[in-house]
Amino acid sequence: MDLGTVLRWTAERYPRRCAVGGAKPMSYAAWDAHTNRLARALAALGVGHGDRVALLLAGGEPLASLHLAAQKLGAISVPLSFRLAPAELAYCLGDAAPALVITDASMTATTTTALAALPPLQHREADEVAALAAGQPDGPPGARVSERDISVMLYTSGTTGRPKGVPRTHSAEHHAAVAHLLQSGQCLFDATLGVMPLFHTMGLRTLLATIVGAGTWVPQVRFDADETLELIIAEQIQSLYLVPTIYWSLVRTGRLTDTGSVRRLAYAGSSMTPALAEQLAEVLRPERFVNHFGSTEIYTFTIGPDVVAKPGSAGRAGVFTQVRLVDPDPTAPPDALVAPGEQGQIAISMASPEAFEGYWQRPDANAKSIRDGWYFPGDLAIADEDGDLWVAGRVDDMINSGGENLYPDEIEDALIRSDAVSDVVVVGLPHDRWGQAATAFFIPSAGLTPQEALTALSAFVAGGSGLPSLKRPKRLIAVDTIQKSAVGKILRRELVSGNYRALADSDDLPTTEQTSR
Repeated sequence: MDLGTVLRWTAERYPRRCAVGGAKPMSYAAWDAHTNRLARALAALGVGHGDRVALLLAGGEPLASLHLAAQKLGAISVPLSFRLAPAELAYCLGDAAPALVITDASMTATTTTALAALPPLQHREADEVAALAAGQPDGPPGARVSERDISVMLYTSGTTGRPKGVPRTHSAEHHAAVAHLLQSGQCLFDATLGVMPLFHTMGLRTLLATIVGAGTWVPQVRFDADETLELIIAEQIQSLYLVPTIYWSLVRTGRLTDTGSVRRLAYAGSSMTPALAEQLAEVLRPERFVNHFGSTEIYTFTIGPDVVAKPGSAGRAGVFTQVRLVDPDPTAPPDALVAPGEQGQIAISMASPEAFEGYWQRPDANAKSIRDGWYFPGDLAIADEDGDLWVAGRVDDMINSGGENLYPDEIEDALIRSDAVSDVVVVGLPHDRWGQAATAFFIPSAGLTPQEALTALSAFVAGGSGLPSLKRPKRLIAVDTIQKSAVGKILRRELVSGNYRALADSDDLPTTEQTSR
């Protein structure tokens, strides 16, 4: 099934149902007609089947509509992050070589700077494309689109290096949308919040699954906790699919109890601490609370179907997925299975209909991540006695301290329970004695000075964290910010490289205080 057909058939079934909510609502019939005209406008600008269209817009309905219009032409949508610096954007544009670059006012200056470093590319403003579309007739543009055609090319967030293009077919996108409906419990006709960016798989999944289910997609261009709460209340949103950092922000408003319509929660993008899961469950009492573990390359690895019963568990393989745990060695073949109860690296079968087929022009990345028909994302996990996976971090994040392997997630889950901490991340920094020292970077809670928070956290580590001495961080550093990607993934490499400003540091404490830890 191609995605243009998905939208058209939903519009035929439910032409008057609200497709787009918010300040400028549209019915399915109106959205189908609008994207038809946009597709014709793109064609008038020279975009054809298989051409790439780079989309650099802040978000919301205009971006979603252009993405859907590209599907109807058989063109390849390339939504790019609004947080890219000009040099990073120039790299992605040069790599994708789009036939057309479309921007809105928020991205024009950055894009113009990036384009100056590249061979000439056609560049249009979104308002200009919309004006051209307004004069086009309705009706499908007549392109012949196959489910095997490439629908979208997403660029990975680049937490460990330069971004990689991930081409995904219409079939893979459709299967991922259907899987999302089944696995998250999102119901037909649900209103869902469209705040996750469309340059990330979570944003696309929310959009496409809502269309498949004939629901209402409620756009929010940029996350703002108070605005989000108002949208949930006004639009009676039932399903939320967000990253943990957004859930934290919503919890800390103290107003989640006002949102009586929310029935289904799902999260992805990074791990959720048990403390946050407990707060969400207590305040919202959701009917479904799902942990989705996957990637841009293969949408679903595993699903934790009941976060309340097993907070932190990644669960088991998704409906279209086969998963194995193999030897943690980065070169291990997919048949090198670990014994029950042993930690291994995750491998996912490329036979999944949700899977990509390889990176864009990156044979080196393919060789590293794909072996014998299996995809290796670099995640470590242990299976419990029920067969559910517990992700223990990444192969690259593992800290070898004094010959022992430590995993940041476990330490972070303990430290976030301290009242002195509003956010925390643990990395391994070089150390003369230990090789690597587990180091906790934390943001002090409101109302505490950095030194007060450091003293309180130091005492918590020693007496209240529950961490054995081996796993206690050897250094605590208070910072004002922890750098994250556009979808909330922690950029650990920035901390390891020294890109932080220390507000207080346990290495500066008197020796007696350090010894007490």
